[in-house]
Order: sequence, then C-alpha cells, then structure tokens
Amino acid sequence: MTKILFDNDTGIDDALALVYLLSRPQVELVLVSSTPGNVSAEQVARNNLALLQLCGRPEVDVAVGAAAPLEIPLVTTPETHGPQGLGYAELPPPPRQVLDADAVDLWIEAARRHPGELTALLTAPLTNFALALRKEPRLPRLLKQVVIMGGCFFYQGNTTPTAEWNTHVDPHAAAEVFAAFEGQPEDRLPIVCALETTERIELHPEHVERLAREAGCAEPELVLPEDPAGRRSTATVPLIRTLSDALRFYFEFHRHYDQGYVAHVHDVFAAAVAAGTAEYRTRTATVHVETRPGPLVGTTVADYRGLWGRAPNARIVSWNDPPAVFDEVIGSISALARRLGED
Repeated sequence: MTKILFDNDTGIDDALALVYLLSRPQVELVLVSSTPGNVSAEQVARNNLALLQLCGRPEVDVAVGAAAPLEIPLVTTPETHGPQGLGYAELPPPPRQVLDADAVDLWIEAARRHPGELTALLTAPLTNFALALRKEPRLPRLLKQVVIMGGCFFYQGNTTPTAEWNTHVDPHAAAEVFAAFEGQPEDRLPIVCALETTERIELHPEHVERLAREAGCAEPELVLPEDPAGRRSTATVPLIRTLSDALRFYFEFHRHYDQGYVAHVHDVFAAAVAAGTAEYRTRTATVHVETRPGPLVGTTVADYRGLWGRAPNARIVSWNDPPAVFDEVIGSISALARRLGED
C-alpha cells in the first residue's frame, strides 16, 4: 500500500485527483487536509467530504488547518473553479463533519507514528505544510516522499507572467518549505510537478466521452464547445455526472482565456506521481521563491547548475507521458464508477 497524506484546495483538478486516488486499490488515504486557495478552507473541506461520500469512502478523515496564507490576504478563484470550487457540479451536504483537530497537528502525529511510510501530496498553496515544518522540522526525514504541484521554471506563469497559482497564493509558505529541504539527501527532496509538465496533462472533451463510455454510461457523454454555457450532464452514472459538470466549467474557463476548449488538470499528474503510477524524469535543483511585494512575487527560480553555491532542495519533473497518464487515470476512475454503480 502507498499511504498518502493529501493536502488540497478542491478545486476542479484537485477533485479529479482525489477521485483518482480513491479509485486506486493500493492507495491508502491517511488524511485529507484542506488548505485555503481556490476557495476557503471550510468550502474545501465540504467539497472533500462530499466527494468522499460520493465515492463510497466516507470513513476517510478530513481536517482543516490554516484559514489564510502566512503573511498576505487570501485570494480565491471563483472565475476558475466556480463559487463553490467544483464548477457546475452540485453535491448534497455531506453527513460527516471535519475532524475537531487541526490538520497541521494531525500531519505531525501521523508522520511520527509512521516514520518513513507516508507520502505527502500537496496540490494547494503550501501553507499547512509550512506550519507543520515549523512545529516539526524533522518532517523531511520522517516522510517517505513529498510531491508538490506548484511553481514554474523558465515557463510562463498562469497567474502572473512569471508565477504559478499555488506559489503565488502563499509565496512565504513555499519559500519556507523549500528552505526546509535544502541539504537533505537527494532521495528525500520533494518531487515538484510544475506548470511546464502539468500543463501537458491537457484534458479534452473526448477524454470525458471515453471516461463515461468505459464507466458504462447508457448514452455518450458529449461536452462540446458549441453547447450553451452551463449545460448540465445527464449521465446515468452519478460520479461521471459530477465530474462532467465540473470539467465543463473548467473547459469554459480555459476557452475564455484563449487557451482552447481544454482543461489543464495539473493535480491529476501529481496524484499519479504520488501513487507511483506515472512515468517521469526529474532534475535536481535549488529553488528560490520571490516573496517581496511587486510584479515578481510568487516567482520560482531554479538553479540547476549550482551557481548559487547552495545545496539542492527539489527534484523538478522535466518529462512526463500525458497519453499514459490519461490511460491510467481514465481506466482507474471508470472502474471505480462501475463498481459504485454495482453496489
């Protein structure tokens, strides 16, 4: 089993990543922690609980940590993920509540209880992880692996010309996290899935159609550019209906910003890396995060050649295989949807 601590800000691509992890029999979700980012931390937690319920896994614990970035005000993205974070998807209120404990403390307790066994998957701003490192500086040695979706290196940002969203939301947290790993052994350095590889995980309407078909939907699930904005899915499989409604919003967002009728599902790739199901290559580097106010705040810079004379603090993904990722993810989620339909 791969034991994962998943910190997210659900978010459409976070939702797809969560469903994917739930679809993998060899993945054990030890805790899902909720960080403010795409929506407030409270809404993130509600989304996580509702998705766990939908996927038949209500026993997975959900907790909330920080309510805001370390030093700057929270900025959310209703234009990207919808006011509730799941696009057009609507889920009933979950019957369970979040744990009455701070996610940061729960992370530390879990890492101490299972040294060398847990993979930390971080697809949100790094606020909760930075706070955990402040309380327990040994986390880089206690965790088996850390996978981060964030940053961009020699690549156009998706929030400012030079900054990626997660890092821009809380640059101070990102700076603290990378600093904490400086000088660690190479196999302990976080695997960083940055925009230059996550934007290659570009989901198209035909992927949604294939997902529905393999899940056993009675009719083709067509999410088309010419459809009226906001059209809702009529898929006969509830999980597919939810994902289709969420992804339609994401398609429309990307088209509005001249990127085509596509969806960059960044967090899905990071989830596959954490689950051990994706092929990728990395380059070791020292990452600096700009925290000073101004046009470059949130910018991540990678020194691959050691010019700063500082020890590496990251392994940045330099290559991935998008078709293989989609084969894996679609096959696994559709199998989950079929199982849910049979229960």
